[in-house]
Amino acid sequence: MSFHMKNAKARRVLPAAVASLFAFLASVAHADWGGLNMHEGVTILSRKIYGLHMTIFWWCVAIGVVVFGVMIYSMVKFRKSQGAEADKTLVHSTKVEIVWTVIPIAILVLMAVPTAKTLIEIEDMGNVGLNIKVTGYQWKWEYEYLGQNVSFFSTLKRDSNEARQLGSGIDPKTVPNYLLDVDNPLVVPAGTKIRFLLTAQDVIHAWWVPAFGMKKDAIPGYVNEIWVQVDADKLGTYRGQCAELCGQDHGFMPIVVEVKSPAEYDAWLRAKQAEQKLAGVAPNASSAIASAAPAAVIQQ
Repeated sequence: MSFHMKNAKARRVLPAAVASLFAFLASVAHADWGGLNMHEGVTILSRKIYGLHMTIFWWCVAIGVVVFGVMIYSMVKFRKSQGAEADKTLVHSTKVEIVWTVIPIAILVLMAVPTAKTLIEIEDMGNVGLNIKVTGYQWKWEYEYLGQNVSFFSTLKRDSNEARQLGSGIDPKTVPNYLLDVDNPLVVPAGTKIRFLLTAQDVIHAWWVPAFGMKKDAIPGYVNEIWVQVDADKLGTYRGQCAELCGQDHGFMPIVVEVKSPAEYDAWLRAKQAEQKLAGVAPNASSAIASAAPAAVIQQ
């Protein structure tokens, strides 16, 4: 009688425990927890990548709950103190082996479908509205707006550069955005699909803005490409850094991107074109580079 009462109590407690576990995991997934979880970002791709991440996460949670639930249930129900004895005659079961082979394969296939779809979208370079060539140097970035006659270097802002010097006597805490600000930020329009063509002049660098959800290596003699489309309502300043160890000042070549409305961007572009035309430094941007294949090699 006591054995059945304990079993009945276990059956009542187990669903409540599982529900509590799911509630806890949901709170963990939606909490910041010091930034442990992936951030959703401000671009189309970053949202898709975040959605894929959370989908796979919840599938893994469900698999873990089922597997550990069966293990815990088996240990409780078939424990030795309740008179359970191991079945010494069961050494092979074709049905069981088929089940535990087919189910994982099915799960992997189900995971592969949304993953492949997202990867295809990441590589889709069609319908691009703006091409920007990004060149990494030790230790700065060069941005060239292809076909727009605008090109400039972006380096660590002077106040940060002065404060970082040994014996400068400047308290870094007094410097706004210390080591994360530049003299010439990259400016892009919101709501426009932008293709970045990435290369380097000397060693391997990596262009990375976390809020955009994308990172790509800039390799000498090679062109990599990524695309970014910032949501129309996500205007503002976004910061990143070189993510590939590239020398002694690797930590001092930040990336700053200002996302403006299309009207504000057009006004900035016209002003920049006039400024560079006046200075006589407007480059002869080649539209051929904009149509280059991802694996195109830059002729030295």
